[in-house]
Amino acid sequence: MKLAYTAYDNRGEAIAGTIDSPNVVAATEALRSKGLFVAQITESVAVPVKVRKKRKLSLKGGNKTKNLTVFTRQLSVLVRSGSQLTEALGALERQTRQGPWRSVIADLNGRVEEGAALSEAMESNAEYFDPVYCSLVATGESSGHLVDMLDRLAALKQKQLRTRNSITGAMIYPILLVSLSLSIFTLLMIFVIPRFSTLFETLGVPLPTSTQILVTISAFIRSYWWALGTGLIAALIGIIVYLRTPKGKHLCDTIMLRSPCIGNIARSLITARVVYLLGVLMEGHVQVLEALRLVKRAAGNSHYVKLIGKAEKYVTEGKLLSLAFSDANLISPCVHAAIQSGEQSGQIDSLLLNIADFLDEENETILRSLTSIIEPLILVIMGVLVGLIAVSMFLPLFDLTSMTQGGGA
Repeated sequence: MKLAYTAYDNRGEAIAGTIDSPNVVAATEALRSKGLFVAQITESVAVPVKVRKKRKLSLKGGNKTKNLTVFTRQLSVLVRSGSQLTEALGALERQTRQGPWRSVIADLNGRVEEGAALSEAMESNAEYFDPVYCSLVATGESSGHLVDMLDRLAALKQKQLRTRNSITGAMIYPILLVSLSLSIFTLLMIFVIPRFSTLFETLGVPLPTSTQILVTISAFIRSYWWALGTGLIAALIGIIVYLRTPKGKHLCDTIMLRSPCIGNIARSLITARVVYLLGVLMEGHVQVLEALRLVKRAAGNSHYVKLIGKAEKYVTEGKLLSLAFSDANLISPCVHAAIQSGEQSGQIDSLLLNIADFLDEENETILRSLTSIIEPLILVIMGVLVGLIAVSMFLPLFDLTSMTQGGGA
């Protein structure tokens, strides 16, 4: 059972916390073996802390990951250096600027000071601390190796942040180029082509087919811009709403995995995340079934969620984990072979971590290569598009010049 205690260390400082033990006597002996003098120990009630109002916190995904990465690393360093958990949390709270994240740390500190375990306090802030994070902290607390588990979590979050930054960095420049191309095309269609159209009407020049198509498109955009804008906004809202449904998410996941080029990168990125999380959890002595349940919640793709669910079933039936990861459409054969080898050698956790590191290095190389190919491709497409518009607009003038020179002759 879980017992709440108040004790004093060798320096006379008060310490409050919880401990899992079959009875009060065993808990007291366990605390004394750690150099603590027990002042009070009672059975922990279901709600050991005051009920707190939930705050409306708003941190974007990127800031949330960055803040959590820095917080985990700093908490690990402070606890390893000998600081009490409440002291470490208090220091982190004081150095954090005012805002939602400081409120989260203050909430953690308050709950821990009132006797709650750190994992319980984090579960109360589930929008910031995912189930994998809370499970690893709880495992570290129960085993007495919280510092080591915080080190693993710091490495995990650092890896996730690095992957996110790699993807974001690879996509920024192509997105800027596409946005610039669309802006130039819109400006040409709305402001430039109508001036040429007026000139052609004044001169009575016969228009080639390409020029006539551009003039018609420009006139349609200028006349019905409100309908096009409304339709575009409605379509975007409809797509977003649909993608939030189970069918829409499944369709999006399927398209992502089956798209040329992108599909291979997506499969490799998701596989790396799955095997790394599974490796970290198993290295932290989390039971295989519990680790699979946690990884399934963090997979992010419905096809991989189904795959991990299949792995759960196999493990429950006493089958090998590698059998569930034999789907070549989702897991590459080399990854499957490595998992199989890890099961045979009894070192599956370390092998999973090595596989994830290898996949991450490969993914970073692929992303850089893909970016170096996409950027000039977009520039070429943009140049060809602008060139075609320019040629189409000047063709009637060339014809007019030829007609004038022919008439003069």
